[in-house]
Amino acid sequence: MRLEHQIKAFELILKSYDGALPLHRFLVAHFKKYKQMGSSDRRWASRYLYSFYRLGKALPAENTLQRLAVADFLCNNTSSLMIETHLPQLAEQVELPVPAKLALVSDVYPAFRLEEVFPFSVLLSEEIDKEAFFQSFFIQPDLFIRVQQNHSLGILNALKAANVVVHDIDEKTFGLPNGTKLEQVLPNQGTYQVQDLSSQKTGAFFQPQKYDYWWDCCAASGGKSLLLHDLEPKIELLVSDVRENSLRNLEERFQMAGLKKYQKKVLDLLQNNDQELHHYAFDGIILDAPCSGSGTWGRTPEMLTTFDEHKIAYFNKLQKSIAAGVVKYLKEGKPLIYITCSVFKQENEDVVDYLQKELGLSLERMEVIKGYQDKADTMFAARLIKN
Repeated sequence: MRLEHQIKAFELILKSYDGALPLHRFLVAHFKKYKQMGSSDRRWASRYLYSFYRLGKALPAENTLQRLAVADFLCNNTSSLMIETHLPQLAEQVELPVPAKLALVSDVYPAFRLEEVFPFSVLLSEEIDKEAFFQSFFIQPDLFIRVQQNHSLGILNALKAANVVVHDIDEKTFGLPNGTKLEQVLPNQGTYQVQDLSSQKTGAFFQPQKYDYWWDCCAASGGKSLLLHDLEPKIELLVSDVRENSLRNLEERFQMAGLKKYQKKVLDLLQNNDQELHHYAFDGIILDAPCSGSGTWGRTPEMLTTFDEHKIAYFNKLQKSIAAGVVKYLKEGKPLIYITCSVFKQENEDVVDYLQKELGLSLERMEVIKGYQDKADTMFAARLIKN
């Protein structure tokens, strides 16, 4: 009876969800609508849904419940009624590592193909290890924080006192289990920033100098600007975004972090901004470009089945247009830092090729930051110099 109840809740949400909202936001609204669902119901529904979407488009010939049982087995190290009922022969192996579980699934389902988990595999950037990347979808990414060095020990002690499992990557970066309630454990939000590990690694491309003038042109909520400022506090900074609400969030984050000296502008980078920027010349520009977000789908696995492939070409065109509009405000001999959280070649290497051939920039360095190896997002970063 309990399993029937769990399946009914799962199927209701699966039928209702259309991909228009991120799944986590949809679930919040759904649970508010169906207030009769208890905490256990909500927890199992969420687990089953996220497991199901992590299977991508693998095992297309199997029915929904059989696919759910396989997905739940691959994604979790504790058993469930779904596994015990629909995949009983594997229930006792649920604690095995993912590669071993994949081998077991292949034995039970000879038609299982790992590459079908990610249905856009031929479009990946060349540096990506496809098998490792596909396997990463069955592992929940971590939550990462970047801390001020003088608060590092205090934060580490507070986390351990709250029995939070901490992976201290270095003295400034900690990895935590996803879902950690940071606001309860670390109430002083000004002493740390939530920022994915791969996003933090993009800072190696910045190389700011004292008194440089930098422009974070797609600043969103300001994560890259805060990283830039931590690397070199004595810079001048302009932040811009087309969304006013993002800049309001940025202001709150900057205030908590103690970053007070900066300018901000609401700018549509697809328009001519000479009236706003005609007198500006920058020593560095960060273009954290709008993209498919495919490198973050380990956190939003619903995108494996709801994303439309044609959008990749749309983002490619958008990225080129934005880059062409901002490069003219960059001083000669200075860097454009091009960043995406995409795994697609068309958004990464192809755009860098355009920046060189059409905009006359010289490539100094580019890299796929392989977050799938570190329970983090996968990103792309390039440092190009204006000739």
